[in-house]
Amino acid sequence: MPRMSKKLKKELAFFLNDRGRRSYNELCRKCQHKCKQSFRAVIIDCPRYLSKRAKRRTPPNEL
Repeated sequence: MPRMSKKLKKELAFFLNDRGRRSYNELCRKCQHKCKQSFRAVIIDCPRYLSKRAKRRTPPNEL
């Protein structure tokens, strides 16, 4: 296995839970995109996430 840099080790440690396994945020678990965030992240800013409760915006030309 290749050696990891300090930066990569710190980034991996952010995703590891108490059992040593990589875990993601609740909203990112079933997401198919690679932009997954850690379970430690409190605020999620994901442009690809669309809540089921969110109101759909209609473009102004379709009114």
